[in-house]
Amino acid sequence: MTEQLSRRALNRFMVLDLTRFRAGPTAARQFADWGANVIKIEAPVVSNRSSEHDPVRSRHSPDFQNLHRNKRSLTLNLKSQEGLGIFRQLSDKADVIIENYRPEVKYRLGIDYETLRKTNQKLVYASISGFGQSGSYRSRPGFDQIAQGMGGLMSITGTPGNGPMRTGIPIADLSAGLYCAIGILVALLEREMSGEGQWVQSSLLQAQISMLDFQAARWLINKELPVQAGNDHPTSIPTGVYTTADGFINIATSGGEIYERLCKTLGASDLINDPQYATGDARSRNRENLNIRLNKITEKKKSSELIKLLNDAGVPCGPINNIKELFEDPQVRELEMATPVDHPLLGLMNIVGQAASLSRTPFHVHSATPEQGQHTEEILNELQLTNYDISSLRERGIV
Repeated sequence: MTEQLSRRALNRFMVLDLTRFRAGPTAARQFADWGANVIKIEAPVVSNRSSEHDPVRSRHSPDFQNLHRNKRSLTLNLKSQEGLGIFRQLSDKADVIIENYRPEVKYRLGIDYETLRKTNQKLVYASISGFGQSGSYRSRPGFDQIAQGMGGLMSITGTPGNGPMRTGIPIADLSAGLYCAIGILVALLEREMSGEGQWVQSSLLQAQISMLDFQAARWLINKELPVQAGNDHPTSIPTGVYTTADGFINIATSGGEIYERLCKTLGASDLINDPQYATGDARSRNRENLNIRLNKITEKKKSSELIKLLNDAGVPCGPINNIKELFEDPQVRELEMATPVDHPLLGLMNIVGQAASLSRTPFHVHSATPEQGQHTEEILNELQLTNYDISSLRERGIV
């Protein structure tokens, strides 16, 4: 029943997934996870030695398996006229196409939005690039770390004085994919009123800038240039990492009331009215000394003791988990963020769950990441091609 409900949410939509690497597959995964008919279009099977050790491209790697669940795979040579003809049959029926080629590639292949919309006015066409579809950077290859640097994130990440630092996840890639998926959903909703599709565009650079959020707003509105603050929050102080008797914890305060609770709970009420720390501005100016004072208290207690003590007092506090500890946390288990899937070759395994929960149409993994071309015959049969036709296409490297 769970599988039937989850596949009902978006099952009226056909999505053609032309993407590779991470940002594009992340966008397509949102539709696959909520029941859309997502067809991953790949090049016909060839020797893959050059990429077998690439964690993104290696088909049986955790990364690839996590990115492409709930999809079907069709192999198709888009550089051949027959392959292109099959793609055009699919695109005429599709609701959504998602691609992350360099901007000029889709025009060279003849699968750009302007071309395809001539025979499918309802098509929602989504493009993800490194830097946008226009401008002097449009043809540059886009990679997450490049976008993190250009998009300002690395200038505010890391310990002051130690140079720029990337984040531990490909946040530009992931957020570009998610913003693209949001844009597609908006376009599909708008199509219900206008009857027409449109071109949705996102890029790693746009997404990274948008994800700066309040840090970008500090500059745009107040001309206040954010800098690295290490583990300290740039504006809410004291918020950061504190030493305990057996490790480290996070403590977060926001405003004077929570600061007072923190001080009273830690037995440091003298810090409340101390002129060095009595106001938010004063705590900002003297954050280093304040953190030294607080660490002298926290380092005498165990992490678990402090986490319970502070949370019971209404002061946000939590552990700093490694990934193993994260998935062992009882609350994470309650949220079902490790989702089981049975792969025919890899066996039963867990992949990362969705971050949104729907009461009537819950997220569900109904199929593992497909093998390359696993559904080629099935999809071509749906286009009324015979098994003889398909065998001929295989022999000639079209599928």
